[in-house]
Amino acid sequence: MAARKLISSGSAFEAQIGYSRAVVSGDMVFVSGCTGYDYKTGAISDDVAEQAEQCMKNIAAALAEAGAEMGDLVRVRYILPDRKDFEKTWPVLQKWLGNVRPAATMIQAGLMEEVMKIEIEVTAKRAGVSEGQKTLL
Repeated sequence: MAARKLISSGSAFEAQIGYSRAVVSGDMVFVSGCTGYDYKTGAISDDVAEQAEQCMKNIAAALAEAGAEMGDLVRVRYILPDRKDFEKTWPVLQKWLGNVRPAATMIQAGLMEEVMKIEIEVTAKRAGVSEGQKTLL
């Protein structure tokens, strides 16, 4: 059975709701939906592209703690309350994922708070994880 490691960003939502920022199971990393909040300051921009940039920074931090990186992404899911905002995020997404090109889905749905304009969830498969390393996590 693959070892399981829970990763926290320190966000108050994790403790209040009962989830982890990411879960590592074997060579797979499942990152919960990240919004545009800067977890260190609690700030969030009004701009959807800036929120997308912060989402990617939050995702990259969770992946790094899991021993993975953006290049390990195999799946990404974008959730936006207003699908018309999606195109505004494309330059940010291209910057972070243009060479990675994971399988992707965009969904229009309400988010937890009105200020949230995008939420991004990813799955990664860590490269180069040996069987011995899997049991150590």
